Formats: sequence, structure tokens, C-alpha cells
Amino acid sequence: MIPLRGSIRSQTFPIFNISLIVVNVLIFVLVLLLGEDRGTFFNTFGVVPANLTSALRGEGAASLSIVPLFTSMFLHAGPIHLLGNMLFLWVFGDNVEDSMGHFRYLVFYVLCGVGATGVHIVFAPFSEVPVVGASGAIAGVLGAYILLFPHSRVLTLIPIVFFFHLVKIPAWVFLGIWFVMQFFSGLFSIAGPSAGGVAWWAHVGGFASGAILLYPFRRRRRDRQYL
Repeated sequence: MIPLRGSIRSQTFPIFNISLIVVNVLIFVLVLLLGEDRGTFFNTFGVVPANLTSALRGEGAASLSIVPLFTSMFLHAGPIHLLGNMLFLWVFGDNVEDSMGHFRYLVFYVLCGVGATGVHIVFAPFSEVPVVGASGAIAGVLGAYILLFPHSRVLTLIPIVFFFHLVKIPAWVFLGIWFVMQFFSGLFSIAGPSAGGVAWWAHVGGFASGAILLYPFRRRRRDRQYL
């Protein structure tokens, strides 16, 4: 299922949501220019769970650095990874920013990303694969959206065999299905390597972080316009 548009009209200009999209795209282009050095860059600025847990235990020569917890959410492994994440952020992020206020939304987004990475580390503490991508932070946006706008209707593109169908799905259904898929994929990944290198538990953790952090970050709800 590919979301194309939500049915709620934002009442303010989503300056930080758009800025996050622009920054992610620019960083992706800059990282592409590194060529063969990208692997080293990802290992330095992505989160490598094994390095972090080793440093916390005081083992080896690893030093504890929290910088990758923040930089990793602005890195993407490929164009499909980037485009998929930015599409979800574009569709759902503006309304959440509208509900929180601009600066609070930015802080909320970053905290959700950190929370998502933390949950991934809990489930894969010895992984040496760098965790990169905005999907954990964006999952936090989705966790807030499903609580704020459960009855919003999401215009969704559904591929069926060789055809594509456009349908409007209630947000609680669309995002509920999305979360269930992440959760069970995470359960299956416990038995072996994560399929396709996807950090499923980061998605689950980000979604839960967004749902929890919504209430201290949201401001008084205003009337919404449905399209």
C-alpha cells in the first residue's frame, strides 16, 4: 500500500516537515559523492549496535559516542529507501507538525528517531550492521497521526497483479495494518537475519515512541478541515 495524500488540510505551513525532507535528500546526494568511502561513512555516522553495547560494557577500545544516534536518521542506503521514507513523511508529517507547533515537532521527531534506534539495539545488541534511515523517526510521526486523526482518509495506491487501484482508507486501518506488518516482521526476524536488512523493531519502537510522546508535545486541538 502506497499512501498518496491524507484528507486533512494543514492550517499552518509545515516548515520543519519540508525542511526535514530537503535535508534528507541533500545529505543523500552528498553521501553519494563519497563513492567507495560510503561504507566507512555509514559505519561512523550510522549506529552500529555492537559498538555501542561494547562501549557501554567498557569492553575493548570502543568509545561511547551518542552522535550516531542523531546522524543515523539522516542517512539512507539507497534511492528507494529514501523515497519511501520521504513519501510517508510528506503525507503524514504536516498534520502532526500542525498539531504540535513547529519547534516542538522537530524535537518530537528527533526523540522518536532516538527511541526507535534504542528499541532496535535492545533486540539486536550484537549486530555489526550500521542502522541508517529516517524510518524510525517517521514511524513516530505515524504513531502520533493514528491517535490524532484516526478517521482521516488516506488516498492509497494498491497494486494488484498488473493493475493499480486508488482507494481511500481510514487512517486507523492503513496505519494499523502497517504497524501489524512491522510487528510480526520483527517477530520473524528474531529467529534469523532481518529480511532485506530492515530494522523492523526500530519501526515498532518509533511508532510506540510517537504514541507515547504525543501527549506532552501536542498543543490544544483545533478544528480540522477534511477534504
